[in-house]
Amino acid sequence: MDHSGHGMDMNMDLPPFTLARGLEWSTDPFFLIGCLLGLGLYAWGVVRLRRRGDSWPVSRMIFWTVGVLTIGLVMCTKLNDYGMVMFSVHMVQHMVISMLSPILLLLGAPVTLALRALPVAPRGRKGPRELLLMLLHSRYMKIITHPAFTIPLFIASLYGLYFTPLFDFLMESKTGHIAMMVHFLAVGLVFFWPIMGVDPGPHRPGYVMRMLELFAGMPFHAFFGIALMMASEPMIGTYKNPPASLGIDALTDQQAGGGIAWAFSEIPSVLVLIALVFQWYATEKRHARRTDRAADRNGDKELQAYNAYLASLNTRGQ
Repeated sequence: MDHSGHGMDMNMDLPPFTLARGLEWSTDPFFLIGCLLGLGLYAWGVVRLRRRGDSWPVSRMIFWTVGVLTIGLVMCTKLNDYGMVMFSVHMVQHMVISMLSPILLLLGAPVTLALRALPVAPRGRKGPRELLLMLLHSRYMKIITHPAFTIPLFIASLYGLYFTPLFDFLMESKTGHIAMMVHFLAVGLVFFWPIMGVDPGPHRPGYVMRMLELFAGMPFHAFFGIALMMASEPMIGTYKNPPASLGIDALTDQQAGGGIAWAFSEIPSVLVLIALVFQWYATEKRHARRTDRAADRNGDKELQAYNAYLASLNTRGQ
């Protein structure tokens, strides 16, 4: 059975890949609409806050916008077309949409923005804000954000997908390909959400535990890339027979894809560590300020008590 993917017939005449060709516009309606909705709803939330006099950090707006644009970059350009017939390009898509885009989106704090921007429903009713709060505090959310779930899911999304017939099955249809990319994005969001700790969530460990969670999944990611690099034959059916017009060797292309998977695991680790260090520093700073204020209040009370004591002595002397 030839698992050549739905893109094989469409892209038989694709010229050899170059970065310039890969970045040419090629719309995927599903992801284009999703990106526009993401930008529009976020902008609505920020405008709503500003109109009532509340502020929203510019840095969060930038993170969210860049995060959405990274999704558009790999799904609404010819990278998506080449990704159907070149494993190395597909792996770039996978790495960006599962490991870079989620981090940037989470740094945009969309859940916090939604909770602040959505109107409070009248007493006795449940509006979008109340439903979102119910979801955040639900048992379902506690399960899917727990490391006992997120880390195995993160690992299974690599080994259980690429090294089984499931990948070839999904690549046979446009719907399957879209579902796979949405899955990659969702897994990335679920994995990094409790680690980033920007938005409220049911699972929020300390900073040391977050770092351990981050590094627990990364070795498996590196081993996955190494396995692809060291393979002596093409392992994924979809990419075994690339179009002749591309002028590529399937095994060499697979090894390049493995190298991309191996190298890319370092990028999110560095980004998340930087974010965690800044968050940790900000938390310690806030804690120190609260401690200082409490000490000042206690000092004022002691001074007032001492002054009252002196006044009482003066009254007795008189």
